[in-house]
Amino acid sequence: QVQLVESGGGLVQAGGSLRLSCEASGRTFSLYAMGWFRQAPGKEREFVATIWSLGSPYYATSVKGRFTISRDNAKNTVYLQMNSLKTEDTAVYYCAVGIGGGYLLSEYEYWGLGTQVTVSS
Repeated sequence: QVQLVESGGGLVQAGGSLRLSCEASGRTFSLYAMGWFRQAPGKEREFVATIWSLGSPYYATSVKGRFTISRDNAKNTVYLQMNSLKTEDTAVYYCAVGIGGGYLLSEYEYWGLGTQVTVSS
C-alpha cells in the first residue's frame, strides 16, 4: 500500500526557514514526479513546486527564489527547503506523487496527510 508521510512543519517567524520532508513507501517512485501543494484556511489547495524524475524542478511564482525542491530517489523522499518565509506561506503543506507531475491536483495519484507550517509576524 502506498503511503506518503510528511514531516518538518512547525512554527517559525517571518524571514525564517523550514525544511519539509516526504517519504514515500509501498512502491518505487523514481519515474514519478514528486510535488508539494499547500492549503491555507478558507482557500483552495494550490501548487507550490514539483520535481520530475530526472530532477528538473518547477515552482509557483509565489515561492520561486525562496523555496527549493529536491529529491533522493534512493530514499523515495522529496524535500522542500523554505527560506525567507512570509506570513502568507502559512498553510498545511501536502506531498504528492504522480506520473503527470504538473501544477494541477489531478496530475497526482498519491497524497500525504499534510504538515502544518505557521509563519508568525
